[in-house]
Parts: sequence; C-alpha cells; structure tokens
Amino acid sequence: MRSSFCNRAAGPVLVAGLLALPLALSAQTASPSQEADWRRANDAVGAFKRGHADVLKWEQANTGASTTTPGSPSGMAIPTAEAAVRMAWKFHFKLARPLAELGPQNEQLIAQGRWTELDPSLQRRVEDAGEVLKVAAAGRKAWIEAVAAQQVLKHQRDMLEAAQAAYELGQRMVTVGNWSKLQLSAVQLAASNARMNLRRAQQAAAQAQANLVKTMGQTGLQEGFVLPDELPAIPAQPMTAADLQKRGDAIRNQLPRAESLRNRALSKLAMNVYWAAHALAQDSQGDILKTREFITEETVLHYNGMLKSVWDLLDEVRNQSQATVDAIRAQRDFWLAEADLQWVLQGGEPDSFVSLGGAGGDAPAPAAH
Repeated sequence: MRSSFCNRAAGPVLVAGLLALPLALSAQTASPSQEADWRRANDAVGAFKRGHADVLKWEQANTGASTTTPGSPSGMAIPTAEAAVRMAWKFHFKLARPLAELGPQNEQLIAQGRWTELDPSLQRRVEDAGEVLKVAAAGRKAWIEAVAAQQVLKHQRDMLEAAQAAYELGQRMVTVGNWSKLQLSAVQLAASNARMNLRRAQQAAAQAQANLVKTMGQTGLQEGFVLPDELPAIPAQPMTAADLQKRGDAIRNQLPRAESLRNRALSKLAMNVYWAAHALAQDSQGDILKTREFITEETVLHYNGMLKSVWDLLDEVRNQSQATVDAIRAQRDFWLAEADLQWVLQGGEPDSFVSLGGAGGDAPAPAAH
C-alpha cells in the first residue's frame, strides 16, 4: 500500500483559488471593479483546461517541492525509526556492553524492528538484553508518535484554511445582502472549531517532539528534530496467528514459570490490538479514503460544471482532510501496536497498549493491561 495517501487531500492551492471566486456569487450586486477583479482571477484559473480540478492536480504533482511545513523544527534529522533507536542507545552508555555481546547482526535486527528474527535465548544468554530492547521500543514509539503528530498538524492547517475561506466568503455575502448574520454564524463556528483543532494539533506535535527529544537524551541540546513527511506504509498482510504463537512459545520456554504465564496473557492482548489496528488502518487508508477521494474529484468536476456550489467544494475539502487525518492516526496506532507486540514477544511488559477507540484524538490513549 502506498504511503503517500496523505498528499491526496485538497490543500492551500485549491483554497486560494476558491477565495478568488466568491464575488461570482454576488455578481449582480458587485461593483464594476469587484467584477473586474473576479474576472481576472477566473481567467487565471481558466488557463487550466479543467479549472480547479487541474489546479488541484498541479498541487499534488508538486507537493514534493518542499519538505518542510511552517513551524517545522530545525536541527538534527531522524529519517527512520532505526535511526531513532540507535540514537536512543547512544544516550544509555551502559548499553554498550550488552550491544557488543549481542553482536552487529542482532543489533541490526533490533534497530530495524525485526525482533521476531532474533534467537529466543538471547535474553537468557546476554545480561541486560532486555534493557536494550526496552530502550529500542521507547525510541521507536517516540519517533512514530512525533512523525504522525507532524503529519496531522499539516492537515489541520489545510482544514483551517478551508474553514477560513468559507467564513470570508460568508462575510462577503452578508456585506452584499445575500446572506443573514444567522446564516454566517454556522460558518463562523466551523472556522472557530478548526482553529481549536489546529491549536490541539500544534500542542500534540510539540509534546511529541519534546518526548522524542527526551527519549533521545537531547534535552537542552535540541529543541526538535527534522522528521520525514510520512510514516512508513503498513504491511499488506499482518503477521499470522501461527507465526506469532510459535514465536511466543519459543520465548516463554526461556522464561521462569511466573513470567511465562504473565507473558502468555500479555501476548494474547498484544496480538488482538495488533490485528485490530492493522484492520482499522487498512480500512481508513483503503475504502474510506479512496471513496472520499472519489467524492472530492466528482465534487470538483460538478463545481466546474456549475452543478455544485462553492460551499459544497469547501465542505469536501474539509472532509477530505479529516479523512486523511483519521488515516494517519490509524497508521500511527498500527505501528505503535506492532512495536508493543514485538516487545512482548521478547518477554517485555509494556505499561499499556494503544487504545483504538476511534478518530479524533491527537495522541494515542493508553489501555491498561
């Protein structure tokens, strides 16, 4: 599955184009200068064969031109979860000895998140191997949360721009007498809610960066890290029950009886969360997002054909961005669930597992085991 789904959402170029068009709705009462301004803007959009549909496609084709968003932190880059794990290890100097005993091959497997390929007897044979895995899990999860929070922030900005465009349009219609203040109030509330959601996303992104800085041992040295634009794509198929059961049995054979019983219960919970998270991520990135993308494209076509209003198009811009935000959060939850499962299958005991209670949260809520 492609990981670039988040670039499908209609963004600032489309919203900017829409802001040029509102005067068309009040052309009968507009002044000659206003109508001339609108015509110049509309002529510019008309240079594209299909109006705003092609403006949107141009934006999608050029989203890679900039790798940062407003407010992105400057500093050291952490391009992958593997890099985050290795940086977290460096902060814990005492781990140098167990890492050396594990050897470069096992170190590589752990850093890359390929824990199921490890020899189950490693933790029994290498002192402090469990601490190596615990720090790796913390680094991996902190990186996942920070990348996802950054992605969500970008799309909350897009939703605010669409809401502000709608509010500006409503104000113009009130000015020319085509709308009442009561009609404007609903649009004003939507813009206020979008601002509140953006502030929540900003705070969530700042907290995720702060947690990543702390986990990397860079407090006071770094304000934040440069992160990739997107999380990795989820696998097409989750790990099977047979493979997970085999792995779980192998690690439990290395544990004392009391720990083995506790690990069996944890493994069952971790596997259920993992499979549910994978299914939710697939649905949100698959049928739901593809259907929303189709609705957006059709709305743009109908808008260009004067079959849909500018309000329909602005609503769909918001809907598309919200569907993308929900898909990012589901993708984040899968990778967090996957990290917890891999740790449990090495005998680890996470404090909690990610909650899959639904869209709308800025950060994954813990579910106590």
